[in-house]
Amino acid sequence: MNGPLTLQALVPEQLPQLFMYLDDQLQENGRGAVPLFQPISRGQSRLPPDKAASFAASFTVPFGQPRWRRMWLALDARGAIAGHVDLRARPEIAAYHRALLGMGVHRDHRGAGLGRQLVEHALAWASATAPLEWVDLDVLSGNLAARRLYERAGFIVTGEVHDLYRIDGESHGSVTMSRRLMPYPR
Repeated sequence: MNGPLTLQALVPEQLPQLFMYLDDQLQENGRGAVPLFQPISRGQSRLPPDKAASFAASFTVPFGQPRWRRMWLALDARGAIAGHVDLRARPEIAAYHRALLGMGVHRDHRGAGLGRQLVEHALAWASATAPLEWVDLDVLSGNLAARRLYERAGFIVTGEVHDLYRIDGESHGSVTMSRRLMPYPR
C-alpha cells in the first residue's frame, strides 16, 4: 500500500471510475492464485453494461425503498480506487431490517487490513441506520480468505448450499453469513 487511504461515500461522478475498477477486479475472478469470488465463469468475468446500468440506478433509490444501495470507496493519494464496500436492500420486501454486504479490495492493497476497515465502516453505518438490525452476505465456499475476514468481523455462518453452482465444469458451494447489529426487538 502506498500512503494513506481516504474512505468516502461514492458520488455519481465516480461511477465511470468504479465500473473500470469493478471490471478489472472481475477479470481476476478465479485466475492464478485468486480464488473464485463471483459465481460466474472465468471467461465471462467482466462487468456487463446492463449490470453497470442497474448498479448505477440503485444509487439514486432512497434508503428504505426496494433496490436501495450505498457504497463507500477507499481512494489512494492519486484518487485511484483501492477498495469498495456496499450495502443494499434485500430483495424480500419483509426483510427491510436487513441489508446485504458486498466488497472488494484491489490486488495492490490486499493483505494490509483494508478489507477489515471497509467492512467495519459499512457495519458502523448500518448500526447507526434504523431500522437495520442485520447485515447478511453470501460468499463462495472456497473463498477461505474472505470467510475468515467476515468471521473476524463478527459474522456467523447461517447456512451453506453445497454444489449450488457449476462454473467451468467445477462444483462450488455458497455460504450465507450474518451479523446482528442490535438486539432483537421486544
